[in-house]
Amino acid sequence: MAKMFVCSKTEPIVQTKAGKLRGFILDGTYTFHGIKYADAKRFQMPTEVEPWDGVKDALSYGFVSPMLSQDTPNGEVMVPHRYWPMDENCQYLNVWTQTLDQDAKKPVLLWLHGGGFAAGSSIEQQAYDGENMSKYGDAVVVSLNHRLNILGYLDLSPFGEKYANSGNAGNADMVAALRWIHDNIAAFGGDPENVTIFGQSGGGMKVWTLMQTPSADGLFHKGVIQSGLIDGFVSGKKQDGTKIVQALLEELGFGSDEVEKLETIPYSTLAEAYNKVSPALAKQGEYIGGNPIPNEFYVGDPREVGFTEHAKTIPVMAGTVFGEFAFGPAIAGKYSLPDSEKKKMLEEKYGEHTEQLIQLFTAAYPEKDLSDLLFLDSMFRAPTRDFIEKKSAHPEAPTFSYLFTFEFPYDDGHVAWHCAEIPFVFHNADKVPVCNLPGVSDRLEDQVFSAWINFARNGDPSGPALPQWPACKPGDEAVMIFDKKCEVKHNFDAALISLHDKVAPKFNFAASDEPVQH
Repeated sequence: MAKMFVCSKTEPIVQTKAGKLRGFILDGTYTFHGIKYADAKRFQMPTEVEPWDGVKDALSYGFVSPMLSQDTPNGEVMVPHRYWPMDENCQYLNVWTQTLDQDAKKPVLLWLHGGGFAAGSSIEQQAYDGENMSKYGDAVVVSLNHRLNILGYLDLSPFGEKYANSGNAGNADMVAALRWIHDNIAAFGGDPENVTIFGQSGGGMKVWTLMQTPSADGLFHKGVIQSGLIDGFVSGKKQDGTKIVQALLEELGFGSDEVEKLETIPYSTLAEAYNKVSPALAKQGEYIGGNPIPNEFYVGDPREVGFTEHAKTIPVMAGTVFGEFAFGPAIAGKYSLPDSEKKKMLEEKYGEHTEQLIQLFTAAYPEKDLSDLLFLDSMFRAPTRDFIEKKSAHPEAPTFSYLFTFEFPYDDGHVAWHCAEIPFVFHNADKVPVCNLPGVSDRLEDQVFSAWINFARNGDPSGPALPQWPACKPGDEAVMIFDKKCEVKHNFDAALISLHDKVAPKFNFAASDEPVQH
């Protein structure tokens, strides 16, 4: 059935601080794609866009940040992707809203995409589309692109004051976007005093790093961290880019006094040199960029340095999914497989710790199949529990915990993987075929979606669709389990995760060809 589409010379047009923008209306949702929220020269801090006369079209998505390597489509039935032209002039955002009434004061949700700090984009996953979240949640939804990898996170500060914060330029882009939202979102029906930032994987990391960024204080008011905590990924050590930049200069044939040439050479040339020289330095434990670094702009990992006084006042919802790295095939016919066969597979993975893990697993997950223990995640779950424990110690704002454990109707029952909850969060399960299970997935989608919307609206994810969901307290993690049956359990997997985190084989990011970044 055809939808009602409106886009004319007179509507919909919005007046922003810099000038007028034209979007389109599709079945009542006002949509603006590719709004330029800032400009920046390479390695420099972002600046406000120059004002313009007339009306600019916001009808096409903006450029996405260039990547260090070429993405290869894979796992599309689990995580369908979209690809888009790249350019380092990539400070663009997208808006979906139900009204342009400046006094509407709808809650604002800003999506920060995954891919670590090195890859991804605001439209990379089909499930990132904000139309349904805006429509069903009566909210203003925003997504953004920002500089990534060496464009957004390469410290050149030892080579000149102009590069003082180049190691955090990508996060500075996000702060600029938050300022744009503060200045302009009322014109799109949003409330600049009720902004929730939410993100998954690298996007979740962006949430907690922005919580620790003083220049972002007051520009957002709540945070949702989805599978965004993993030990050792974002270093808390004081580092600088002396060695990696010197290696780049040498590889490119530049002298140590020619750093400024790195600002103008083609990105492809810079990326090729970086990919050649960085692995050796990484093996030596040296800084090679690619993630935020602590300095005056970003104060560091709150689990290591403590939460800033402002971060303590931010309500947070944090959680993970059951399997995280379970992108591979499920176990065919697992429900008919003898337990003896399952135990043999578990012993191959966990060795002498198998029996103890089985006992703890069956106590925590009495309804799950024993073979699911093969795919259990603790690499994200353990540090997420640690974050929740430390954040909940501050009574200034509540901290809520969740775990997404839904089994998908794929390969005889596939545990939830990294990104698996995203279609449910955005009310986009219809866009991801594997998410659909008649009589079950629609209800779960409403439950997950309502939690995110309720939290964005008033700082509490509880609502009629779910059991009462209390905030966590020190020593008491109240976990909302999202599954065929949603329920709250207290410290239910603490012993299991503690042991699993110590004895399970660690995932090798460098050796993986699975789409764990996305």
